[in-house]
Amino acid sequence: MDIPLRTQARTQDAHYRRDWTTGTCSGADARAAVAALLGSAHPAPVRRSVQDAQLVVSELVTNAAKHAPGPCALGLELLPGARALRISVTDTSREPPRPRPPDPTRVGGHGLHLVTVLSRDLEVTMLPEGKRVTATVPLVSEGGY
Repeated sequence: MDIPLRTQARTQDAHYRRDWTTGTCSGADARAAVAALLGSAHPAPVRRSVQDAQLVVSELVTNAAKHAPGPCALGLELLPGARALRISVTDTSREPPRPRPPDPTRVGGHGLHLVTVLSRDLEVTMLPEGKRVTATVPLVSEGGY
């Protein structure tokens, strides 16, 4: 189920939610949702911040699709003043994400490290039927703050 982007005029809050009840989570859909949400943000974030947020959402959704059977969900919340984007991905796995030891010769397995570098906070919440991984990505506006 898609819940369209909505903006509350006074607080500049914007939210998005997507549930994948069948099939797998889509990184492309998640990246597009981030671009759409941040495209409506005021003040507008710089391109680099948008790309960082898209990378984080892509890694979290890809991990959910790869490691958790069944449905997953994406939640996006633009924090007041467009200072940060909170990204939440819910899946059916009861296993928390575990970073792999650094290995520059390995292909793959670097996503969680990228998420922690690009995020201000990373939180895992265990749920009755899985977990929710939430990352808060700081945004720099075109005005420079």
